[in-house]
Amino acid sequence: MPTWLVKTIGNRYLALALRLYIGAIFFYASMYKINFPGEFAEMIANYQLVPFWAVNLLAVILPWTELLCGFFLIIGVRTKSAAAVAAGMLLVFTVAAASALLRGIPMGCGCFSALEDPMTWGTVARDLAWLAMALHVYWVDSAWQVGKAFVPSYREL
Repeated sequence: MPTWLVKTIGNRYLALALRLYIGAIFFYASMYKINFPGEFAEMIANYQLVPFWAVNLLAVILPWTELLCGFFLIIGVRTKSAAAVAAGMLLVFTVAAASALLRGIPMGCGCFSALEDPMTWGTVARDLAWLAMALHVYWVDSAWQVGKAFVPSYREL
């Protein structure tokens, strides 16, 4: 691999920018879902992937998880954990979107509001790009983390 590419991939400032970007996406995505849990529950049910009894539970828990994950990524607290949770959610979202497309279910992804354009393979590609960004943050980010001020490293113990 070329040296410039290795330096770019390992750049902690790139990881910081991606951390703030992914954090903002998760924070923004949670707002509509928190304010309109009923509509979000309908979107979850449209995927036809979870049992009916779990739809409302997911409609309440998922947006708050997105909000906290986005908040932690933005302020730099527990960034590895937040990036891991973000990557896990993005993996599930990507699989759910691909599943709906393969089964021919015409619907929006439910990412930001109920008034979205129908899902396409571009939606899956976007989610995969966000997943790659979250994984990059998990492996590389070390710049300006507030959490480091409060948690001693294992070397200090």
